[in-house]
Amino acid sequence: MRRFDQMSQKTEKSLFTSMNRQVGRLIQQYGLIEDGDRILVAMSGGKDSSFLLHILSDFQKKAPVDFELFPVHLDQGQPGHEASPLQRLVESMGYDLHVEYQDTYSTVLDLTPEGKTYCAVCSRLRRGILYRLAREKGCNRIALGHHREDLLSTFLMNAFFNGKLGSMPPVYRIEEGDLHVIRPLATVSEDDIRSYVEIQGWTVLPCNLCGSQEGARRKQMETMLSEMERSSPQIKNSLLAALGNIHRDELMDQSLWIGDRRAMATTAE
Repeated sequence: MRRFDQMSQKTEKSLFTSMNRQVGRLIQQYGLIEDGDRILVAMSGGKDSSFLLHILSDFQKKAPVDFELFPVHLDQGQPGHEASPLQRLVESMGYDLHVEYQDTYSTVLDLTPEGKTYCAVCSRLRRGILYRLAREKGCNRIALGHHREDLLSTFLMNAFFNGKLGSMPPVYRIEEGDLHVIRPLATVSEDDIRSYVEIQGWTVLPCNLCGSQEGARRKQMETMLSEMERSSPQIKNSLLAALGNIHRDELMDQSLWIGDRRAMATTAE
C-alpha cells in the first residue's frame, strides 16, 4: 500500500510539473497575465476549470507579477444541480466562490431548434453573463478552461463544417475592447488533466445539456482524433503545432493574393 502511495505521488508530481511548464510557457509567450490583473476564473464545476483554478493559484504564488483570481460559477438552473461540492473545492484552494444564478437552462431549451445542439445558444448566453460579471466585479480578464483537444476539435469543426481555418486563440480582446479572454490550458492534454483530477479525487459536476447530446459534432471530432491517435501517437501535437505555423503562400485565401498584388503595384509606381 505504501509503495502504491509513493507511485501515485510520483505520478501526480510529474503530471503537475509537465502541465505547469506548459502553462507557464504559454502565459509568457502570449502575455496572458500582467501585473495588476484581476482575473475572473469561469468555474463550470468540470475537471478543466477546477484544474485551471488550481494551476493559476500555484502560478500566483510564484509569479513575478501581482494579480487577483476571482472564481465564478454560473448556476444555469439545471434540474438537480448542486454547487456545494465545487464551493468546498474552491474554498480548499483558498478562495471564495461567487455563485451567480441565471436560468439559462430553460432559455436554451426554448431557443434551440429540434435536432440541433445546445452548445451555440448556451455558450452565447454564458458569455454574456460572464462579461457582465467581469465588469461589475472589476475584472479585466476572463480565464476559460479550454484545453488542447478543445482547440483541435474546434479547428476541425471549422474546416469540415464551416469552410474556414480557425480555432480558439490563447488570448483575445472582446469586441467592446474592455476585456481580454485567456485560455491558459490551451496546450495541455485533456488526458493529463483528467488523470490529475482523478488522482486528487475532486468531485466533478455533470452538465445535463452538453452531456445529453451524443451526436454533437464536437464529439465526432474528438472521436476521430482519438482513433487517428492510435496509429499516429503524435498527431495531436502536430495539429497543435500547425495552428501556430501558418504558410500564407500555401493557402487559397484570395485576400492574401490581392494584398500582395497591391503591394507589388505600389512598389512598382
